[in-house]
Amino acid sequence: MPSSMTRTEHDLLGDREVPADVYWGIHTLRAIENFPISGRTISSYPELIRAIALVKRAAARANQKLGHLDDRRADVIMAACKDIEAGKHHDQFVVDVIQGGAGTSTNMNANEVIANLALEKLGRAKGDYEELHPLNHVNMAQSTNDVYPTTLKLAIVFAIKDLLDAMSALRDAFEAKANEFADVLKMGRTQLQDAVPMTLGQEFMTYAVMIAEDSTRLHEAIALVQEVNLGATAIGTGINTDIRYAKLATKLLSEFAGVRLVPAHNLIEATQDTGSFVQLSGVLKRVACKLSKVCNDLRLLSSGPQAGLNEINLPERAAGSSIMPGKVNPIIPEVVNQIAFEVIGNDVTITMASEGGQLQLNAFEPIIGHSLFKSIEHLAAGCRTLTENCIKGITANRELLAERVRSSAGLATALNPHIGYQNATWVAREALRSGRSVTELVLEKGLMTREELERALRPDVLTAPRVSGD
Repeated sequence: MPSSMTRTEHDLLGDREVPADVYWGIHTLRAIENFPISGRTISSYPELIRAIALVKRAAARANQKLGHLDDRRADVIMAACKDIEAGKHHDQFVVDVIQGGAGTSTNMNANEVIANLALEKLGRAKGDYEELHPLNHVNMAQSTNDVYPTTLKLAIVFAIKDLLDAMSALRDAFEAKANEFADVLKMGRTQLQDAVPMTLGQEFMTYAVMIAEDSTRLHEAIALVQEVNLGATAIGTGINTDIRYAKLATKLLSEFAGVRLVPAHNLIEATQDTGSFVQLSGVLKRVACKLSKVCNDLRLLSSGPQAGLNEINLPERAAGSSIMPGKVNPIIPEVVNQIAFEVIGNDVTITMASEGGQLQLNAFEPIIGHSLFKSIEHLAAGCRTLTENCIKGITANRELLAERVRSSAGLATALNPHIGYQNATWVAREALRSGRSVTELVLEKGLMTREELERALRPDVLTAPRVSGD
């Protein structure tokens, strides 16, 4: 005899006992058993759960408006969806984020939870699917193959806002440091060798510009993600839908979500194509590469303190060693480096998953979605900790930087227009050989007067193009 703590549900494989108190059903139970993969459920991504509830609500409303779903069922389905959108019952979304079946288990989990919530609102028992069915009613005019990619795309639009906000704060922090260090002269470097003077402010402003440029690229990539295939059903032909359904459901989803979504021009192509995910992942990889390069710079510039560059000081966040007393490491840039390595790896995963699609469907969108969410989530967290725990607290070793400019053979480059390449080469090599300063050698050899030299080596002249006649 079945336990009173369970209810019996049926699918094409037979009967199973489902815990009586859960809102999910037999299809979810099989997914739990089949996919014990990552230990991370789809509820780990609240944006995904919110998005699928929005898709289901838009579908119910479209079918109601088209006369295919009665008001009684449509109203409770939509009410259940609204509860989920508001953050309720997310603990009922229990299937693993990595799953076979092109996302079918995620769709089934949503159908069952919404159906049982709706049944409860009707005063009926969980599992009373004669009254309201997960597939016949909640999934009406839908397939996993249009619901899941539409859900992924909408969820990504929601998630990317957090990353863009974090990048904006990081850009602002770099700009603030650029202004703070605008008067700090230092030596620039190419190939880790002394080059020509610049300001520390100029160095930090480049980081702000890089972040701003990547934010623009992200906005462009998201615009491609906003094209959806809702209404495509199984392969894009729209089988089992009203001819008006696709446009209406997409329009309603846009209104409900507050996000502009565009119906794909060709639903068959859109159902099998994952190009927008690959494009977005490529931009996330670009963001990761640039952030990692910036963190490499911060680690180099703060290296030492005695035996390194020691140009800037990063905030001290933790003891650096269990054996070396007094050592403090650049742990915040280091963790952002590691996030970048992960994002680059995620991009390889997404690339291979996209390439692995066959004929009218790509079965690997679950790993694409999981990888994209990880990249977005971790990049946002990395930007936040870099901003708050590192950039805002950076200080400059001003005297050391000034002394290095005064003593650097790289100053000879600035004197090229005044003394010629051959003389500048001799001055640079002699300064390196003898340890004497460029200015001392130029004056001693009579290549320039002191007044000419002082004018040529003014900070504004050293760090910007020359004004004609100056």
